[in-house]
Amino acid sequence: MRIGLIIAGVLVAALGIAAVSGNLHFKQDKEVLRVGDLSAKTEETRGVPQWLGFAGIVIGGILVLGGALNKKA
Repeated sequence: MRIGLIIAGVLVAALGIAAVSGNLHFKQDKEVLRVGDLSAKTEETRGVPQWLGFAGIVIGGILVLGGALNKKA
C-alpha cells in the first residue's frame, strides 16, 4: 500500500503540473442549432482550470507524504 500511495501521488501531482502549465485540454461538443432532423454542432477545445491543477499538486504531495511516512508493511 505504501508504494501504491507514492505512485498515485506522483501521478496526480504530474497531472496537476500539466494542468497548471496549460497542457491539458478537453473537447466539448455543443449543439447550436436544431431544426427538425437537422442540427448544427460546434466543437470547443477547453483547457483544464488552473485551480484544479494546483489542487492536484497539493493532493499528490499529500499522497506521497502519506506513503513515505507510512511505516506499515
